[in-house]
Amino acid sequence: MIVFKTFLKVLNKCKIPILMYTVMLIFFGGFNMQTSDNATTFTASKPDVLIINYDKEQGITKNLVDYIKNNSNIISIQNESEAIDDALFYREVNYVIYIPKNYRSDFLEKKNPQIEIKSTKDYQASLANMMLERYLNVANTYLKLTNDEKEIIENIDRTLSKEVSVELTSTLDVNELSKATFFYNFTNYCLLAGTIYVICLVLSSFNLEKIKKRTIVSSMKINEYNRSLLLANLVFAFILWLFYILLSFILVGNIMFSMQGLIYILNSFVFMLCALTLSFLIGNILTNKNAISGIVNVIALGSSFLCGAFVPMEWLPNFVLKIAHILPSYWYIKTNELVKTLEVVNFSTLKPLLGNMLVILGFTVLFIIITNVISRKRRKKS
Repeated sequence: MIVFKTFLKVLNKCKIPILMYTVMLIFFGGFNMQTSDNATTFTASKPDVLIINYDKEQGITKNLVDYIKNNSNIISIQNESEAIDDALFYREVNYVIYIPKNYRSDFLEKKNPQIEIKSTKDYQASLANMMLERYLNVANTYLKLTNDEKEIIENIDRTLSKEVSVELTSTLDVNELSKATFFYNFTNYCLLAGTIYVICLVLSSFNLEKIKKRTIVSSMKINEYNRSLLLANLVFAFILWLFYILLSFILVGNIMFSMQGLIYILNSFVFMLCALTLSFLIGNILTNKNAISGIVNVIALGSSFLCGAFVPMEWLPNFVLKIAHILPSYWYIKTNELVKTLEVVNFSTLKPLLGNMLVILGFTVLFIIITNVISRKRRKKS
């Protein structure tokens, strides 16, 4: 009880850093909620296309031009190389199609006339390129069957008029799950930074020379002393974690009442235990209070960047992710990313998630063992 009361007195001096990390979580979490796309329907976009036609607009040439016009936004720009290049550079147009002279006659004579293009090489340009290639592939297929231009055009129109109906069959609310994943991934930093900063500051007070000597000469055993400190730290970490969970219900919304929401909470609880024992270990090693801020930056910021808390995992290089495997944050964030795609909850789908949590618990046990070993050695030296 004496250890616990002393812990609370020191903890009272750490309100500002805890508040700072909480404000960061609210700011970045809230910003992500506002910028997330709420659309749940699929809408095909049209690219901006410029057509430079050097052929007469008749027959198959006219049909090609009409098809492009019906499936894109036609842009009018002066037919000058510099003007077109500027339009592409400033994204005023995504795709430029040059239809050569005598295209119609060369096509019907099976001379395989080439259509030149220029593009911005973005996704809109890729869409325009797919559209053009689709038309040309269909036209060349029917050209092999007949030389009758009218029949070819009729077959092309009939084939290209068939549309594919896109239906969303998944029951996943991907938008809401993405919000939750972002929030809990960012919580990796807040939990690590908050617990490491506060617990290291508290333990550095307990490691003062006078207090250490009093502890050594007391009847309290080292394991009992460590358990008391760890319990006091656990109460603090649990309250901090619980506050972030309540915050997630406010910022993320109804998805937190689902099975996926429960997994996010369970995963963060397991990670909280790991962050607690890691902080306890660092606090037992660290003797200089001035080094605490540096430790927070190295461990909390470093692991958050390496493991995908700030930058999505799919954007990180493979060699970075391989290095990240040695950090508990990697397994925590990996679980969050898997939950985002979890449509059916059963033992088969939960197995990899539980495996990741067991790895985090393994780190937790390892940190406890190392802390006890270091404490015993230090006490013997004293």
